[in-house]
Amino acid sequence: MLGSTHGTFTTDFRARVVACGEEPYAIVHSMAAAATEGDLDVSGRPLHAPVPDLDRFFRPESVAVIGASDTEGRPNTGITRQLIDWAERVGARLHPVHPSRESVFGRACCPSVADLPEQVDLAVLLVGDPLPVIEELAQAKVKFAVAFASGFAETGEEGAAAQARLAAAVERSGLRLLGPNTNLNAFEKFRDDLDGPAIALITQSGHQGRPVYTLQELGVRLSHWAPTGNEADLETADFISYFSQRPEVGAIACYVEGLKKGRSFLLAADRAARAGVPVVAVKVGRTETGARMAASHTGKLTGADQVVDAAMRQFGVIRVDGLDELQDTATLLARARKPVADGVVVYSISGGTGAHFSDLATGAGLKLPTLSEEKQRELHEWIPGYLNVANPVDNGGHPVGDWRGRKIIDAILADPAVGVLICPITGPFPPMSDKLAQDLVDAAETTDKLVCVIWGSPVGTEDAYRTTLLGSSRVATFRTFGNCITAVKAYLDHHQFTASYRSPFDEAPRTPSPSFRKAQALMRPGQQLSEHAAKQLLRAYGIRVPREQLVTSAAASVRAAGLVGYPVVMKASGARLAHKTELGLVKVGLTSASQVRDAYRELTDIARYEGVELDGILVCQMVERGVEMMVGVTQDALFGPTVTVGLGGVLVEVLHDAAVRVPPFGEDQARSMLGELRGRALLEGVRGGPPVDVDALVEVVLRVQRMALELGDDLAELDINPLMVLGRGQGAVALDALAVCR
Repeated sequence: MLGSTHGTFTTDFRARVVACGEEPYAIVHSMAAAATEGDLDVSGRPLHAPVPDLDRFFRPESVAVIGASDTEGRPNTGITRQLIDWAERVGARLHPVHPSRESVFGRACCPSVADLPEQVDLAVLLVGDPLPVIEELAQAKVKFAVAFASGFAETGEEGAAAQARLAAAVERSGLRLLGPNTNLNAFEKFRDDLDGPAIALITQSGHQGRPVYTLQELGVRLSHWAPTGNEADLETADFISYFSQRPEVGAIACYVEGLKKGRSFLLAADRAARAGVPVVAVKVGRTETGARMAASHTGKLTGADQVVDAAMRQFGVIRVDGLDELQDTATLLARARKPVADGVVVYSISGGTGAHFSDLATGAGLKLPTLSEEKQRELHEWIPGYLNVANPVDNGGHPVGDWRGRKIIDAILADPAVGVLICPITGPFPPMSDKLAQDLVDAAETTDKLVCVIWGSPVGTEDAYRTTLLGSSRVATFRTFGNCITAVKAYLDHHQFTASYRSPFDEAPRTPSPSFRKAQALMRPGQQLSEHAAKQLLRAYGIRVPREQLVTSAAASVRAAGLVGYPVVMKASGARLAHKTELGLVKVGLTSASQVRDAYRELTDIARYEGVELDGILVCQMVERGVEMMVGVTQDALFGPTVTVGLGGVLVEVLHDAAVRVPPFGEDQARSMLGELRGRALLEGVRGGPPVDVDALVEVVLRVQRMALELGDDLAELDINPLMVLGRGQGAVALDALAVCR
């Protein structure tokens, strides 16, 4: 029925062009080859994250403490004492500054910043209002400052205005500021007797970082702690960029209440992904209550959680819910070697334990391969034949108490399909559990595969746990099934993600396409476009629409139907007309001239009665036999333009089955969006229906993304619904469209 002339659709995504009688251009996934080298995308936004030189913040040579005190009972006294201890640990010279003191803790005190004996790297501001001090610090060429003071954006509009003034002063000064509303966490004492890759910690609430900090007591190394507070200047993104370049950092753990700038966060996450450094984050704001509390605490925009979640997945940020998950996942990702296989084997001394854990692990998406018949025969040399060893492996208990226990573990780890061995020990049962723990630790030292143990005892004082398991840097030890599964899934997903990661910013368009110039001429600032005008916008970007004509008389509608070809659909078209079906302004399946004339009169009568202003009546080709989808663009307050795809027609409103991405993204992410839909089976054909043209649907998503990138804020909203996706190889057609200009 179709035979469209509006575009050429192929499956070669690196060579596709728009051919609609217009100037051709390569679509998003292939634009990098033709793009000119530069640091800005087509909308003038940066394509690379700057890496602030924070070495002199964390390891300064000289420090000034503004408002230093040694008067007992005053808050500044305790802080000054801690800063003196920290400066001695990092080898920095510390200069107290106070207008009315000659000395502080026996150190000569300067009356003002201008009187400092040397240029300092870091100034710590123990003053109620840091704003007046900023200009003095700038004149003294101080590199960094920390402001502890509260009463800024976290307190409401007046505080937000004060913070804006502070941020403006900092920007003029040239120094970099941590805070305000921060604390002493950056100056904590970190253990220097621990080896291996470290966790770098970023928190917007200092207390929420305490569980990660205390990992040092379990032998996990920490290298830095950045308590970002209200982020008037330095933000979470700055520290992600910096930590991802530090050779000692194995993983970055974050507690995030609000993101300052969505784009900065994505660029920082991209830098970490390029470096292969995992970023694990608790991001509050999943619920309305959580979002409200986060805003009251840090004064920043939380952002629509679905968009935040999608943006994190796009760039490999691992989002977890609890601080315990943050601890365990960051620890595993920091310390574990790259996986050599993605198969997981569960090994236990109890069939019930193995079955329970395997059920949970499989439900979470871990792959538990069935061990080969040969491997099972080998395991039955040491395990009674009536026990299951296919995976999970049940040893029955007794073999772990003697020489057979180590043989079993080594045999499992020798299987090339196995990348992870997980052994849940649900409770201490000496001597079995002690011998099992030691065998697992010894085996882990001889393999490049990951060995995990869940120590289920609520006591946690057992020697097998405190000494044997926690004393091993090669065994990952957990206390709960859930945390182990979360961490192992994140570990396997992270390495799979980074192995094939290509930065979307490298492929983002640098220069406008010919389509952009055509689209600009169609935009109407501050207005909603009519369906006819919105479809012209789509055609400018090579998105296929039905054959149609806009008419303003009954006679013209009959002539148009003859040109379009029966049967036809007739629809009212107007600039402020969004829901035509509800008003009875759509007529389908018209097969004769008389029906077309009658429909024209009826549609115009309804419009007149409803007070709807029309630019005409659309006579459209009728397109059937496909799957209705929707593709749209919305403006997120944090990330800017976002692209959504989901089931179309009324289903999008009923089922809310949609996936979202933040541009730029490539073909892989467009296909991943479709894989997230609950109704994705419709695209492959159900109940005897043929599969549809998924390639054409992906192409529409990428072209809509190009439109979103190029039109930017000028396109407030775009809704293609329904987009009829036809049978394989037949393309996709935008049957209706709504566009709102800003």
